[in-house]
Amino acid sequence: MRQKGKRSVWVTAYDSVFGSIADEAGVDVVLVGDSVGNVLLGYENTLPVTLDMMVHHTRAVRAGVKRALVVSDLPFGSYQLSVRDAVEAAVTLARHGAQAVKLEGGYTDEITACVRAGIPTAGHLGMTPQSVNVFGGHRVQGRGDRGDEMVTLAKQLEEAGAFAIVLELIPAELAQRITDAVTIPTIGIGAGVGCTGQVQVLTDVLGLTNDSFKHARAFVRGRNCLLDGLRDYADAVRDGSFPTEENSF
Repeated sequence: MRQKGKRSVWVTAYDSVFGSIADEAGVDVVLVGDSVGNVLLGYENTLPVTLDMMVHHTRAVRAGVKRALVVSDLPFGSYQLSVRDAVEAAVTLARHGAQAVKLEGGYTDEITACVRAGIPTAGHLGMTPQSVNVFGGHRVQGRGDRGDEMVTLAKQLEEAGAFAIVLELIPAELAQRITDAVTIPTIGIGAGVGCTGQVQVLTDVLGLTNDSFKHARAFVRGRNCLLDGLRDYADAVRDGSFPTEENSF
């Protein structure tokens, strides 16, 4: 798509229902993110998410997606200790429906090994959520001299075999520099319009929570729609207008 000058659309999903909605909407890539931890499960961050949990959600999403590429995150602790761990985790996710995987940071040997094993692998630079404790919170990365380091690392990820790089919470100017420095797709989230694609969390795009983030936009007031529908349902049950004869056997 980058070679053809087309922008790629990524969105997260964590189950078959929203996976199928994303697929039907025409997104290019459905990312089974370890963000399931803080988005759906109520954790403070992504660190408690295990490989078994990622397997569970990958299988669910894959059941609902028929056309888009399904990419699954390698969770914290599944690839940091050794190259062997990385390949084993990637193989596990591939066996359960992932068509590609993504890992965070400068793990070039791990990317090369996963690709050698036949599993397309994406990189992730900038605000890498699994390093939240190192960064002291979710903060913009790559300002000042750190930008040059990130450009160099992006080139190294491409050389290692990464098929794309997610760029999260970095200055737009730096994201443009990285995009110009590599030939693979750059997928931005809080990284400006210069990337060749964008990824967003489904609940943010659909406005399903009360949270508001600078890098995101709610394209529909989904939470209000759902609340209205559920309140109508509750009223109908309480006043006896549901179920009707049509809903009875």
